Amino acid sequence: MATVAILPVKSFRDAKQRLEPPLQPGPRRLIAEAMFADVLVALGRSRSIEKIIVVSTDHRAQSIAGAYGASLLDEDDRGHNYAAARGIRRAVDEGVERVLLVPGDCPALDPGQVDELVARPIDAPSALIVPDRHGIGTNGLLLTPPDALEPSFGPGSCERHVVGAGSAGLNHEVVDVPTLGLDIDTADDLERLRSMLVGTHGGAAHTRGMLRRLARGSD
Repeated sequence: MATVAILPVKSFRDAKQRLEPPLQPGPRRLIAEAMFADVLVALGRSRSIEKIIVVSTDHRAQSIAGAYGASLLDEDDRGHNYAAARGIRRAVDEGVERVLLVPGDCPALDPGQVDELVARPIDAPSALIVPDRHGIGTNGLLLTPPDALEPSFGPGSCERHVVGAGSAGLNHEVVDVPTLGLDIDTADDLERLRSMLVGTHGGAAHTRGMLRRLARGSD
């Protein structure tokens, strides 16, 4: 079954404001760009992802996405859920059977864990819901068919997605995917990422490099 990844991406100019302090606007933008590139690399290395659709009005995001072979869908900046829904509509129009919605700020994403999620047995119509590391938000939705469930990302979204899937009569499950659960919104998230990267080899090359560059600049 063909699976397409959908990445709604906010403007890098205003990205990651909760990382200030310690990061000022320029470094925040650079980190956001690096994390997005690492997510694209991980999805590109996944054996189970046939295509990537990036939904964004940000020209820099579109440029990076194009460089990694992703399809581009412009949007009019009405928010994450609107962008996610637009990506789903495009997938439905293209006859896609299944979509994986992921954020662009999980740079440690492991392609093997993506493949394990996609290969998880569950009868359609279905929704596999990947929580953030706190178990409150949602960092991934694997939907079969793509329009099986309306996305409702944001605070408390994991429970909303579980309730919505149940109300829609979908087979559904909450699935922990460690490298997808760590999205970078706060200074604490950034420290956890640094610790994770110290203990691993490979992956997140752009973010690793950018963190080293920023650390040298602060010396």
